[in-house]
Amino acid sequence: MTDETASFKPEDEQRVQRTFWPKLRKVAVSLPFVEDLLAAYYCAFDRGTPRHVQAALVGAIGYFVLPFDVIPDMLPILGFTDDAAMLAGVIRLFAAHITPAHRDAARRTIGSGLNEES
Repeated sequence: MTDETASFKPEDEQRVQRTFWPKLRKVAVSLPFVEDLLAAYYCAFDRGTPRHVQAALVGAIGYFVLPFDVIPDMLPILGFTDDAAMLAGVIRLFAAHITPAHRDAARRTIGSGLNEES
């Protein structure tokens, strides 16, 4: 897949950005993968990240923010297992693109109480 063929609609990207933070703040205490999710988010919206990687990460993050998925997020314990599996798979494929700077930004954001402005 090339950068030219790996495209996603700008409105998809905007929806993920708009809905990501409210959902993350709502459920973060129950997510063991919150640091990976944030690092993936920062990588996805880093202008230096190749478009095909951005598309895959935005897709995985979109799966997290969408209310309808394979296992409803409101189910205790099981609710985020499909989200975690999706994210883990995409992160594993594109781990080389998630830089120490993305991980540092994720840790700072967690340390600031999930304030995206950190």
